Amino acid sequence: MNSRDLILGRVRRALADVPRDDTPYEQAVDRDYLREHGNRSVEETVELLAENLADYRAIVHRCPADELPALLAGILAARGSASVLVPPGLPPEWLSAADTAQVEDRAVSTVYDLDGVDSVVTACALAVAETGTIVLDGGPDQGRRRITLVPDHHICVVRVPDQVVSSVPQAFERLDPARPLTWISGPSATSDIELDRVEGVHGPRTLEVVLVSAADR
Repeated sequence: MNSRDLILGRVRRALADVPRDDTPYEQAVDRDYLREHGNRSVEETVELLAENLADYRAIVHRCPADELPALLAGILAARGSASVLVPPGLPPEWLSAADTAQVEDRAVSTVYDLDGVDSVVTACALAVAETGTIVLDGGPDQGRRRITLVPDHHICVVRVPDQVVSSVPQAFERLDPARPLTWISGPSATSDIELDRVEGVHGPRTLEVVLVSAADR
């Protein structure tokens, strides 16, 4: 018996005394939760996202779309990044102004290869304003999960307001649960029992989020 059979066997034994006509699980609990807290405008929702991102110690930038290449080039230069990981579907114009060596994520790349890259730039699937969370789903402009976990500096571009939702319930309605979802709330950090904070344990120590709006907005 393998672990799967062992776990499923325990589940079956736990459910053995449940009558066949019992209320289905999906209906057993009232899930009429609030879908968002408050009644915000689109602009207020984006402001809340920026506020909560900063509260989690992410560095927040804003720009119109036509200024994004210059902004990304400036961030990478200020960081002193000599190399940047680029997902295969990242819009090429985003890094067109950057004087930084672009590194492709390849299947043969090891964690040591990725650890040697200074920064990574990705898009995202969406961002949640109430929690200050950005969500990646492994899309072509985000790449595999590992490229946003190993390099110590992550720049994530969020298209506002199109990719911003107010709440987690709204986020789940737009996300595909079959995709590899990565939820990021600020730089990687953890605290020990004395609440001493240590950053960079599980991922990048520095997270910079660019809220980019359409150029004609």
